[in-house]
Amino acid sequence: MARYRDAVCRLCRREGAKLFLKGDRCYKSSCAIEKRGTNPPGQHGAARRKMLAGYGEQLREKQKVKRIYFILEKQFRTYFEKARRQKGVTGENLLFMLERRLDNVVYRAGFSSSRRQARQLVNHGHITVNGRKVDIPSFQVKMGDSVEVKPRSQNNTHVDGAWSTAVGRGRPAWLNAIGKELAVSVAALPKREDIDANINEQLIVELYSK
Repeated sequence: MARYRDAVCRLCRREGAKLFLKGDRCYKSSCAIEKRGTNPPGQHGAARRKMLAGYGEQLREKQKVKRIYFILEKQFRTYFEKARRQKGVTGENLLFMLERRLDNVVYRAGFSSSRRQARQLVNHGHITVNGRKVDIPSFQVKMGDSVEVKPRSQNNTHVDGAWSTAVGRGRPAWLNAIGKELAVSVAALPKREDIDANINEQLIVELYSK
């Protein structure tokens, strides 16, 4: 499986916004955006900053969403084609599918402090859906599913730390915590207002529709 192995803070600086790729560090003063500002990375980053329009603006929006959910181009394009074939608004359908990815649900539930960490938890078999182990990060959850950290993994330092600060980071309304355990239920399907308002999905639709 192809993976991004370079410094992720560069991605935030390239998009000029926090993408919350480094977990708790993104909420501290050590965040690259806080320390270095929103200029693109590199020695001449400030000189390369320019106003975007048309194709450039559409491309940057697509790149930003890919990086938020940490997926590569081929898989992202596949999601778009599926979204286009579904009923409803294509851009919103795309975001809904990305939100329902298991690795994103693990992150949004508060079991991890970043989507990268969530993907690792899923890949290593620490997560169950309806009591069964699922180790595929792209698995699509459904309404009524219960997602839980396996009992023997609940003492993991990273998981426990993320869970204890999850409320402060915010948990979407479509996920309900189950008691005091490391478990959530998918109470509803995500709505547009549950997703980052700074994403302009229409630009992505326009880009892929050319």
